[in-house]
Amino acid sequence: MKSFKRHLTALAVSAALMPTAAVQAGEVEVLHWWTAGGEARAAAALKKMMEEQGHTWKDFAVAGGGGEAAMTVLKTRAVSGNPPAAAQIKGLDIREWAELGFLTSLDSVAEAENWDQLIPPMISDVMKYEGKYVAVPVNVHRVNWLWVNPEVMKDVGVEVPTTLDEFFEVADKLKAEGYIPLAHGGQPWQDATVFDAVALAELGPDD
Repeated sequence: MKSFKRHLTALAVSAALMPTAAVQAGEVEVLHWWTAGGEARAAAALKKMMEEQGHTWKDFAVAGGGGEAAMTVLKTRAVSGNPPAAAQIKGLDIREWAELGFLTSLDSVAEAENWDQLIPPMISDVMKYEGKYVAVPVNVHRVNWLWVNPEVMKDVGVEVPTTLDEFFEVADKLKAEGYIPLAHGGQPWQDATVFDAVALAELGPDD
């Protein structure tokens, strides 16, 4: 299989752009799952940046959740020896694709653009494999957000909780006043995210 692999560039949540004039202008097929709302506007901004540098962005958008459908398509394309030129890949998945030999070094671009000086090590380490940049960071997600309705909180007379114990106290008060204290989408990746957040809050980073 090695003989017919084509390299793809990881758009790391994630991202694959060719940001220097040294790259010849051409069509770049980009697989991603940013298809709605602000994510779609972000993809459009990246497309505009690429086109301003003389390239053509060939959109290969695969809608669905946190990218599971897109990753299925990417795996199919990669196994058949026809991966897209660039693909949105999340976090530690970048390393797995690099280990399989599908990602190429972006060190020349990173050095020209001073990525090591601009990108915090916590992020740049994820973008690297065996010390070389193999992905371009264009977006950072935090998963432990708590969105609240300030009018509801004011109506019930509670403050935004900062610990799980406080959260349950506030939730009980909200529920007693007829409000739904917590809601989320119920998709598998969302369930996993809630589990991760609770586990981290209870066990701490060491555990």
